[in-house]
Amino acid sequence: GLPWNPAWPGPRPRPCFQATGRYFSPFSEAAAGCPESLSTAEAPAEGAALPAWMRLYFYGMHGITLDVLVSSVRRFARSPDLRMLGFSSPYRCLLHSLTHFALEKVYLQQRRCPSAFVFNFLLYPSAHVGLQTLAGQALLLGLGGGAGGAAAPGALDLALQYVLALYHCRVFLKRFLRLRYPRLQQRRGALPAPPGTRAAAAASARRRRPRGPRGAGGAPSQGLPDLLRFLFFGMHGFLDEIFFTFFFNLLGQGDGATSGHTSLWSFLMYGSCSFVVEKLYFHLHYSRGWGTWKRVPVYVIFIYAWELSWGLGLRTCGACSWDYSHYPLNFMGLITLMYLPGWIFLSVYQDLLSNVS
Repeated sequence: GLPWNPAWPGPRPRPCFQATGRYFSPFSEAAAGCPESLSTAEAPAEGAALPAWMRLYFYGMHGITLDVLVSSVRRFARSPDLRMLGFSSPYRCLLHSLTHFALEKVYLQQRRCPSAFVFNFLLYPSAHVGLQTLAGQALLLGLGGGAGGAAAPGALDLALQYVLALYHCRVFLKRFLRLRYPRLQQRRGALPAPPGTRAAAAASARRRRPRGPRGAGGAPSQGLPDLLRFLFFGMHGFLDEIFFTFFFNLLGQGDGATSGHTSLWSFLMYGSCSFVVEKLYFHLHYSRGWGTWKRVPVYVIFIYAWELSWGLGLRTCGACSWDYSHYPLNFMGLITLMYLPGWIFLSVYQDLLSNVS
């Protein structure tokens, strides 16, 4: 960019680039030296705060992950089962999205508190525990059909909520709200560019547009490291299975299902599968120029092979959580063509996730 001119109005801008010198890319994490600007207005021009819909989406998915983890550990403590089943529901996903969106607003008031210790260990945990308790009681009342369906949380439940509050405040929100998304348009109200720079910037953009920053295989450079992308896909696997099993039980059995189930092993299975499928997407789309419907059969074949391989491995140690033996068109009870429409849908959706993540 052009050097800063002292004659220009406003303070000298502070550079906010990644250590590699690249601009912020989709879902890139702000460099450690950058200010933790948590609103779109405060975000640097190259990267804006994640939009509200994206944060709500992630809060729901993250909440389901914690539900599955906690319920699986509790179930295993009562009755050891290598399938490691965990439970949640679309209702809880919606509650997680809304409650954590509200708690995000509480977290953003941290700078107004004179004592960081009081905020981190008293004020925010109190708001978190109170809101989560109210939301949980409201859900139990709604599903139980009366006051008898809800019970006051015990001391262990409150202690667990306090620990989760510390995790959200000190770890999750602290990192998550620093993620940045690219801004393709100039912010409204921004200062006009110095004379002569607009044409130069446009010419520079035209020169960069055909290629852009590329990684291995011609794929665009990714802001988040591979480990975090794996975690994202693993959590999304929980979301997929909870929603699928919930609606399958609700529509198929008609018994008024209130939750769906998944397995902790699904985190590793979905995370690794989607991670590899994303690499296939980058290679087939950017290097070979294949369209979506030409890529989808490759995705589906890989998904079936992946599910079969994981099923064989988990079955040998009694940890396989699915059995399709009662379905037609199944192979060894581990894969079935009955789920082909679902895998096609998820394959197309994987392309959409790769475009925005």
